[in-house]
Amino acid sequence: MTDLPYRPCAGVMLLNRDGRVFVGQRIDSTLEAWQMPQGGIEPGEDARDTAIRELGEETGIPAHLVELIAEAPEELLYDLPPELVGKLWKGRYRGQRQRWFLFRFTGEDRDVDIQTAHPEFRAWRWADPRDLPHMIVPFKRALYEQVLAAFDPYLSPAAS
Repeated sequence: MTDLPYRPCAGVMLLNRDGRVFVGQRIDSTLEAWQMPQGGIEPGEDARDTAIRELGEETGIPAHLVELIAEAPEELLYDLPPELVGKLWKGRYRGQRQRWFLFRFTGEDRDVDIQTAHPEFRAWRWADPRDLPHMIVPFKRALYEQVLAAFDPYLSPAAS
C-alpha cells in the first residue's frame, strides 16, 4: 500500500451566511457519515477550478454564488483503510492529497440541488463546523480536524 501514490483532489468547505457548513450524505455509503464536497483534480486542471467544478457537480451550486475566502496553506493527506485500497479508484491510490478551499455561499437554500447529472449525495444540510470531525467516516476524521485548523480564523462568529 505504501508504494501507491495519493490521488490529487480538491475539497470545499462552504459556509452559509450563518457560518454553518454544507455537508452531504453520500449515496454510495450505508454509513450515517456526512462529508463536504470534494473530488479528483483532472490532469492539467487547477485545484481551485476543480473545487468549483466539484461543488457544482455535487451540489448544483453555480460558481457565481460562491466567493473565495481562503485556501489551506498546504496539501492535506489521508490514507484509506487497508480494506478499501483495492476497491476505490481501481486500486491505483492509497488515499488522497487534497487542496482545500473555503468559500462563502451567497445564494439561498433553494439554489442547492443535489439531484445533479451524476448525484453523489442522498441528503444535505448545514452543520456547525465544530461537529464536522464527528460526522465524517472515521478514517477522514484527522483530515477534517486539519481543515478546521486551517480555516479556524475565518470560522468564528466575529469573522463572518
